[in-house]
Amino acid sequence: MMDIFEKAKPILEKLIKNGFEAYFVGGCVRDKLLNRSIGDIDIATSALPNEVMSIFPKTVPTGLQHGTVLVIENGESYEITTFRTESTYHDYRRPSEVLFVKSIEEDLKRRDFTMNAIAMTWKNEMLDPFNGVKDISDGLIQCVGEAKERFQEDALRMLRGIRFVSQLDFQMSKETFQAIKSNKQLIEKIAIERINIEIEKMFLGQSPIKAIELLIQTELINHLPDLQKHSARFNELLEMPINTMKTVEEYWALILFKCNFEEPETILRNWKMSNDRIKQILKLLNLLYENKIIWNNAKLYTIGLEDAIKYERLQSVLGHTNRKDYNEEYLSDLYAKLPIYVKSELCITGNDLLNWSQLKGGPWLKEVINQIEFQVVEERLENNRLAVKEWFLNWLQK
Repeated sequence: MMDIFEKAKPILEKLIKNGFEAYFVGGCVRDKLLNRSIGDIDIATSALPNEVMSIFPKTVPTGLQHGTVLVIENGESYEITTFRTESTYHDYRRPSEVLFVKSIEEDLKRRDFTMNAIAMTWKNEMLDPFNGVKDISDGLIQCVGEAKERFQEDALRMLRGIRFVSQLDFQMSKETFQAIKSNKQLIEKIAIERINIEIEKMFLGQSPIKAIELLIQTELINHLPDLQKHSARFNELLEMPINTMKTVEEYWALILFKCNFEEPETILRNWKMSNDRIKQILKLLNLLYENKIIWNNAKLYTIGLEDAIKYERLQSVLGHTNRKDYNEEYLSDLYAKLPIYVKSELCITGNDLLNWSQLKGGPWLKEVINQIEFQVVEERLENNRLAVKEWFLNWLQK
């Protein structure tokens, strides 16, 4: 398979042939140096947006005010952005004005961290004015220029830096750490939806313990919605094997359980989570509040395999090692042997029961179908029409 950069090189070559500079920039260059999988290819050029659109036949003007054009070439999409610098910021998030410039160095100057301020030519040569390659080699998160200025421009960068610590298993430079601590209150200016995205990525990184420790040490946690005054509980997470958890739902269920919020659903809604995610988290939380679950056919059928595995991972994180026999393999084997997985797999319907009984419908019908469902699940009744009919006729005589 063709390398993702090789496939994109004709874009750069076409821009260069038309008299413009063009480079690969940002996360794709960083991830290439780290041998990580690469998502999107970003290209920076000296060409203005209208000049980019005149060169390529298929374009979408996705962000002309920011100098960005989406180019579609050979079935692939590439974001091409004009070299730019940014004037003063408002709301500690968005630049008040974008100014197009002719220098790649000027463009790289506005970026957040040195590892994201590297440009690469179509010949794989690196332009690295802020020593980002060395910082990547050293595993260091460091701001471009003055860290304090970068965070006052865009306060979300503070969380992004901590998220990168988790994702890449890097360390944070002292200057960057101190700048977060000095500007921590600015995170309150950022929309919770943006904060939530960074927190979720942080949870699912290689080193969530490092990141949570930084949230506490920088005191940023004291300015995140609803988490104020809970740093002591978060300190407890540092003593747990939380990196064994695999989903955002597990992290939030554990946090809500440890912090013992009176209205956990309100907390999740404050964080603007989807209804589906809230439902999943609350289900896990309620399972944690139950007495230790003993797994059998009925319990596993009711809860489902995926949530059962999440629950057991949480039990392990909480130190309940006496449950080690309830591992993923055991639960998967037990689940695979269930006679049915959903009610619709029953061999009969409500109409069958009405025909066999000659009774009118009513609450009894739902009740008896539920009984049949769990008789089948618990393997006390075979899921075939003759066996169920015999059971039902006996039930009618009681």
